[in-house]
Amino acid sequence: MRVFVTGASGWIGSPITSELIGAGHQVVGLARSDASAAALAKAGAEVRRGTLDDLDGLHEAAAASDGVIHLAFKHDIAFSGDFRGAADADRRAVEVLGGALAGSGRPFVVASGTPRALGRVATEEDRHVADPLVAAEGGPDTRSATGELALSLASRGIRSSIVRLPINHGEGDPGFLATLVGTARAKGVSAYIGDGANRWPAVHRLDSAHLFRLALEKAPAGSALHSVADEGVPIRDIAEVIGRHLNLPVVSISPEDAPGHFTWLADFLAADFPASSTLTRELLGWEPTQPRLMEDLEKGHYFREPAA
Repeated sequence: MRVFVTGASGWIGSPITSELIGAGHQVVGLARSDASAAALAKAGAEVRRGTLDDLDGLHEAAAASDGVIHLAFKHDIAFSGDFRGAADADRRAVEVLGGALAGSGRPFVVASGTPRALGRVATEEDRHVADPLVAAEGGPDTRSATGELALSLASRGIRSSIVRLPINHGEGDPGFLATLVGTARAKGVSAYIGDGANRWPAVHRLDSAHLFRLALEKAPAGSALHSVADEGVPIRDIAEVIGRHLNLPVVSISPEDAPGHFTWLADFLAADFPASSTLTRELLGWEPTQPRLMEDLEKGHYFREPAA
């Protein structure tokens, strides 16, 4: 297939691009910078210059493709505090890409987040709120609600699916775990919130890349897929590993003090959202093969300078 991929040169997008090309697909990658364009060309992808705000360009590229994988997200503004702004741009992009594919039966795979099911492990059958406006501003559900929009596109003649991503980890991680390490260095303590018993699901980015390809190739319309290897790793366990590697004390932060300590990450760090991938494995035959989160942390690459 000729596959249009947004975020194709990103930290998760790069292995997806390689995975697709290795399986014989042609990748057309969206690039907003010269560096991204060069990385895509080196990987063997066709380069299309543009951004998530270039809605006409997104429509044109999707219409000319045999399938679309949407990964791009404005992490720069999200990680600086404007998660809602990044999530709104993401929703607009999904609306436009979906409009270009309507009635074609072509695959449209959208990155989303794992849901929270209070008091139990979430499964692929769990759903998010339908409208991001009802989610707490800047909260984790703001982006996830766009995944529900993507699933609804199955009713418009699109083989749409979502890959719900937990914490992705691996060499060169610029995201949540790297930010935790950077915060610990800056504050002089490795902290968790409350008793730290709340859990994050996790997966290695290379395992996620493989699932995206499987979703593109054979996921049924309306499929919610979970890229989950670790169902739930307690945040306190993560903080203890960080503290040990950085030789810092490990401390508890009260929920009231968490925003001041962790800034934008506080809402995510306080969440308890274990998730399983049993149904995904049964549906697509996906099996994670890369190191699990705690094993990856112990390798030490998260603790090399510079931090996040």
